[in-house]
Amino acid sequence: MSASSTARRIAATALAAGAVVSAAALPATAADGDRHRHPRVEISAVQADSPGRDNHSNRSLNAEWVEITNNTRRAVNLNGWTLRDHDGNRYRFRDVRLTGRATVRIHTGVGHDTRSDLFQDRRDYMWDNHADKAILRNDHRRVVDTESWGHGHHHR
Repeated sequence: MSASSTARRIAATALAAGAVVSAAALPATAADGDRHRHPRVEISAVQADSPGRDNHSNRSLNAEWVEITNNTRRAVNLNGWTLRDHDGNRYRFRDVRLTGRATVRIHTGVGHDTRSDLFQDRRDYMWDNHADKAILRNDHRRVVDTESWGHGHHHR
């Protein structure tokens, strides 16, 4: 057998072995992909329809809220992030640092911000009771997460 023939067989064997190793690594890669599908920061809950009648009281407005959760162990700076509805109404986060594994609730009405509750200081409802979409964007205007409810888009 010639040296070039031996070199070709060794190269073919190495390529075949590499293909087997790559195929075996695919399930691990797929599992890693699933792990990364869970967003770092997400819209974790929405209460678009405040309990009781929509009477435009501050209590009723603050019973309408969206929760944002940081799923990581590290704090995330939400400064400049936005939360929008389907109609383009927007809330901009200012000086908000969401600690690891923490959730903050963003209420529609007026109130005093705390670590766990933020207030948009609106005098009217933001979220449609029947159908709407909450869109969370980071400070680079990239969509981080969305949450939709209802069929079609109805106005209040």
